[in-house]
Formats: sequence, C-alpha cells, structure tokens
Amino acid sequence: MFRLLTYTLLLLLLITQYRLWWGENGLLEYREIGRLVAHQEQENQQLRKRNERLNAEVQDLKSGLDAVEERARFDLGMIGKQETFFWLIGQPPAEFRLFADQEKSLEETGKP
Repeated sequence: MFRLLTYTLLLLLLITQYRLWWGENGLLEYREIGRLVAHQEQENQQLRKRNERLNAEVQDLKSGLDAVEERARFDLGMIGKQETFFWLIGQPPAEFRLFADQEKSLEETGKP
C-alpha cells in the first residue's frame, strides 16, 4: 500500500513538473515571451527616437522659413537671388573629404 502511494505521488509530481516546464504557459514559454517583450521594447524605443526627430523636423518646418530654405538648398539645389553658384571640378581637398566622410557616417548611424 505504501509503495503504491509513493508511486502515485511520484507520478503526480512528474506530471506537474512536465506541465510546469514544457506545458502550455510553462516556464520555457514564459522565458521566450520575456525575450520577445524585451526585443519589442527595444524596437519601440528606436521608433520613439525616430518619431521625436521627425516631430522636431515638422515643428521646425512649421515654425520658420529657415528649415524650408535649408531643405530647398540641399535637396533641390536652390540658389538665392544674391548668391553666386560655383561648380568645382576635380577632387576636393583632403580636409573636405574627411568632413564629408564624417557626415556620411553620422547619417548612416541615424544620429543628428
């Protein structure tokens, strides 16, 4: 009788342990969901930063003409009425190439 009770309790323990570790809503699934939540929070943080930059740019464009003029100069090649356009042919000096490379790397990383 004692042996039967021991085996029955051991079987019940094994069943509950199985459900705890590998069953539905078990510890393995809990860890996986925790990892997914952390990944999603990191992605949300990146998207929040991007939205803040875009919001700042929108506010800048709404508030003044300086930002509009800057966009027109760099994106559309605008030249003002009292300005002269110079087109330089050939390789730029080394210090200008270094500056351009630094700007390019900042744009690729997404830092303002």
